[in-house]
Amino acid sequence: MARGYFAVGVEGISKPGNLGNLLRSAHAFGASFAFAVTPSLDTREMHLVDTSDSESSLPFYTYPDVASLVLPRDCCLVGVELLDEAVELPSFRHPTRAAYVLGPERGELSPALAGRCQFLVKIPTRFCVNVGVAGALVMYDRMVCLGRYAERPVRVGGPTEGTATHIHGKQKIRNRVRKHASRDS
Repeated sequence: MARGYFAVGVEGISKPGNLGNLLRSAHAFGASFAFAVTPSLDTREMHLVDTSDSESSLPFYTYPDVASLVLPRDCCLVGVELLDEAVELPSFRHPTRAAYVLGPERGELSPALAGRCQFLVKIPTRFCVNVGVAGALVMYDRMVCLGRYAERPVRVGGPTEGTATHIHGKQKIRNRVRKHASRDS
């Protein structure tokens, strides 16, 4: 698995439920910290949706404006926005050290924040999805892209060693325990 860290943040978020959902996903995917720039809500209300209690494990920073946003040294700011000039997420190589920032529910990243981003990426959908969903998709893509799991097999299905596979519509199960047991006897 690749080393490094990542964070997730939002600009101008206005719904506590969306922020709580995003933070719960960030906690689940192992984010190092989370942040909000110019939030339009009382961020203390986010715990109503964040059932993982991410606040106890995930540092959360609030910045009053874009100029105040401070990130760790060598942390690459990546904007997530449905813009023509943005790189489609499946074609994007994630930086090892990154902070992903998503725009508000009914708007886009501000020009000031988009201008600070080293990269702009978009989820290839027909229209914008919920902030929490978008954040989860980006974090999942990062996990897959940076090699947390083996590459996908060429054939349909998953890896065949020690897992169930389908052959001609019937399930064939390979039992790793039996293999090891026969070697040890």
